Parts: sequence; C-alpha cells; structure tokens
Amino acid sequence: MPEERSLNFIEEIIEEDLKTGKYNSILTRFPPEPNGYLHIGHAKSICLNFGLAIKYGGNTNLRFDDTNPAKEETEYVDSIKEDVKWLGFEWANEFYASDYFDELYAFAVKLIQKGLAYVDDSTAEEIARQKGTPTQPGTHSPYRNRSIEENLRLFQEMKEGKYEDGAKVLRAKIDMASPNMHMRDPLLYRIKNAHHHRTGAAWRIYPMYDFAHGQSDSIEQITHSICTLEFVPHRELYEWLIEQLEIFPSKQYEFARLNMTYTVMSKRKLLQLVEEGHVSGWDDPRMPTISGMRRRGFTPESIRNFCERIGVAKRENLIDYSLLEFCVREDLNKTAIRVMAVLDPVKLIITNYPENQTEELVSENGPDETFGSRTVPFSRELWIEREDFMEIPMKKWFRLAPGAMVRLKSAYIVQCTDFKKDASGNITEIHCTYFPESKSGGNSTLTAKGTIHWVSALHALQAQVNLYDRLFKVEDPSSEEGDFKDYINPGSLTVIQCYTEPSLKNTVPGKAYQFIRKGYFCVDKACTADTLIFNRTATLKDNWQKTAGKN
Repeated sequence: MPEERSLNFIEEIIEEDLKTGKYNSILTRFPPEPNGYLHIGHAKSICLNFGLAIKYGGNTNLRFDDTNPAKEETEYVDSIKEDVKWLGFEWANEFYASDYFDELYAFAVKLIQKGLAYVDDSTAEEIARQKGTPTQPGTHSPYRNRSIEENLRLFQEMKEGKYEDGAKVLRAKIDMASPNMHMRDPLLYRIKNAHHHRTGAAWRIYPMYDFAHGQSDSIEQITHSICTLEFVPHRELYEWLIEQLEIFPSKQYEFARLNMTYTVMSKRKLLQLVEEGHVSGWDDPRMPTISGMRRRGFTPESIRNFCERIGVAKRENLIDYSLLEFCVREDLNKTAIRVMAVLDPVKLIITNYPENQTEELVSENGPDETFGSRTVPFSRELWIEREDFMEIPMKKWFRLAPGAMVRLKSAYIVQCTDFKKDASGNITEIHCTYFPESKSGGNSTLTAKGTIHWVSALHALQAQVNLYDRLFKVEDPSSEEGDFKDYINPGSLTVIQCYTEPSLKNTVPGKAYQFIRKGYFCVDKACTADTLIFNRTATLKDNWQKTAGKN
C-alpha cells in the first residue's frame, strides 16, 4: 500500500475546526481576477481549494474578482472557467464581486456612519507621502476629520459620477502610526469612469481589492479563505473590516505561492511576452499558462499530481521545471499510444526486398495488451533517423553501421551493405539487405542487439513538429539584472518537418502520442486534415541538464 502522507498545515486547521464543531462543513473559494489567463501557479491554488473541499465533504465557489473594469474582459472569464473544468473540478456556485456592489456600497456607508471611513481629496502622490515609511509613522490627511454628514454626501456624489477619476477616494480611518503599512488609512473605494464587463456604466466607483475580498468571503460565508503569502500583511485589515462591519467571520490563511524555474509567473510579465510578440499568444505552448500547457500536451492528471507532489508550505521556494515534466511523462507513459515518426530522416533502401511489394505489419500500441495493436505498412524504401547510422561506429554501438545488423521495430533484421554521401559529406542513402526469416513474432534464431524505428517512405505522412524547450535560459529570470526578457532562450522553439506512419492521418487536436524513442507529442489545435502539426510535450528523458551548460 502507498505510504499515507502527513497532513499539511491547512488540513490540520480544517480538521481541528470540524472536530471542535466550529463548522459543520467547509466552504472554500477560488477568486481569480479576469484580467488574464490562468497559469500553473493558479493551478496550485485551484487544486488546493477544490481538493480540500472534496476531501472534507465541502464545496468551493468560483468567484471572479471583477473590481477593476479597465483590465477585465469576458474573454478571460470564459478561459478561466474552461481551465478549471479541464483540471477536473466543478464549482458549487459561480459568483462575481460585481454581484455584491450594492452590499459593498452599503458596507462602506456603514463604516462612514460609524466614523471609520472618510472621503479624501488628496492626490495619489499626496496619499503615498502621508503613509510614511516602515520606520516612520504617517501623517493625517487634511480631510480626515470631515463630518459624517459631509462624507456621506461626498460618497453619494462619487457614486453618482460627479467627479473625475482620481478626484476623490474613500479611505478607512484606522491608525496612521500602525507598524503595518496596510492599516494606515487604506483606500476602500476609487472613482473609475470605465465600462464594466457585467454592470456596464451603472457604477462610477469600484471597491479596492482589500475591501471587496474579505466582505465577499463573508457574504458567501467562506469558512477558509486561502491566499498566497503576499497577503499576510493584508490579513489584519481583512479581520478589522469584518469585525467593524459585524458580519460573518471568514478567516484568511496563507500558503507559499508556486515559483518555478525557467519561467515567470507574473501576469504583467506574461502579458508583455504576448503583446511584444515573444510568444504567439496566451496559449503558446512555451507559456506557463494552463491553456498553453494544455496545448503543449500536459494532462490534467499530470498537473494535479505535480501540485500534490510539491505540497503546501509556509515558505517560498523555487520548484524545478523538471518535476513538472516528470509528472507528465509518468502520466503519458500509462496512456499515450506508441507510434513511429522520424524527425531527422535519411533514406534506407532494402536492396533485396521486392520493389513493388508492401506488407502490413502488426505493431503494438503500448506496453501491454490493453493498448491494442495497429498495422503499419512496410516497403523497400524506409525513412530512419539520421542519428541511427554511424559511418565509423563508437564502442558499444548497437545501431546501423557498415556491416552492422539492427532490428527494424515490429519488422525484420537488416544488415548495412553500403551508404552514399553528398558533396558535403552528408549521408544521403543507406543500403541494407534484410533477412526474410527474421520477421518479428517469428521463430528465427537470428538476433540483433539494437532496435530502431522507421516509416515506409511510400506511405509516410509529412508533418510539422514544434520542438519546445524552456522559455528562459536561466533558472530565475525575474531575479536577474536588467530586463527579464533579455534571458529568453533563443532555442525555446525549433520547427522541423518529419515523416510519420499513416495511422496518424485522421488524428484530432489534443490527442497524445509517444513517438517511439523520441518523446511525447500532442496534436496541435491548428492541425487539419491536410496539415499535421505536433507539439513536443516532453522528451523521453530529462535532457535539459545535459544541454543547459551549452546554452
């Protein structure tokens, strides 16, 4: 039996809460802002929030934090929902922070009535100066002591659209000397005369994240509000607002966000890569976005397994991209159909095989009988990998060389008799003879130490193959000096033409295969009946460490 893993610290909290009767059931939420596509870091949060609810018999809400209309679009909402479903999760309720705009406004009015919020005419620069520094207390705004009546009137006028963007804000009245900078009269509302993707022009003021987040949690009666570590300083304000408003006491807990080598996780930086054309889009297979990883061929199971393996911690760390590749190899090894494709072809001619003859040979689709089998055509002229022939073989070389024998996968043993070169010294043809009695599955005693794959030249399909590698050539591009884009790996995409066996003619986008001896590949969404396109998901082994020093 597999060893049972120990509980993470959030699970320990939940189990104690259920044991003591603090809650009868748990309710978590995943609250993305619809201002971009989700990435692998969000996948960790999704797996955590939904996974906890599933484990403890609770539910998870999907709530869009749509309080910044200038950056939010319905396109992002749709992509987020698609990603969550693709990962294998279903939400109990679909909510939007904009669902609560009326209630949030009423909460703000309540704070004003209690003398705990005021309208401030200061500019953003003036407010920043008033905040002070971590070692020096802030100073009060000259508008801090406005009367409750005046604040109510001004806030109502802000709502009615009487003021331009930036003219006024609503601030909480807390403590300008607090050691926590977030408690120094934080902003609660700002004016934004922008079209909202759901409410249109109905609102001219929008709540800040710190005001909308905790109150939305409370409205939904979220029991465990799970955030990443950067929100630790925000927790005090989260709790202060709930206490002053006397509403359901949702609790915030923080865990370490996912940081992964050879990529970036900042939405702002990912947007730069897209807008400046360094990648083809949000779903470029080199991107750490869930849509990009899906297009590259990562499976939901591999990503969930990856998130399970890295665990839930309280301290930031950098996870090696190789672990993610290991997880997808582990999954695809169990599910991907094996086929033959030649990526760097050279012609092999079997000189003693009948010129007009074609055989249909049986080849297994996988490592056991559950995968089934298929037939592949075999003829006199084949394509094989250029790397499978060596004119002057090295020691322990078990592939083709002058006079050497090798087995053709699911076919015959052949022996090299001759080869041809062009004027530049490149091998153009390899000539072999075959042993008819050596057919795979037969009773021949003839053996060969090596086996190579091949494709019948007469029947081969031509395909485009996109060979993807790490997007950056350094482990942590965000920590390097200068522009992070200076560290983009120039070899992150290589496009080649290859030959595949004809069984792939009617394949469909998203289908995963193992190209025997070459790696795992996925059919790209741009693939058509006339144009086969495959994306390399991962090599069969981790080759990066061997080549990293050369880049």
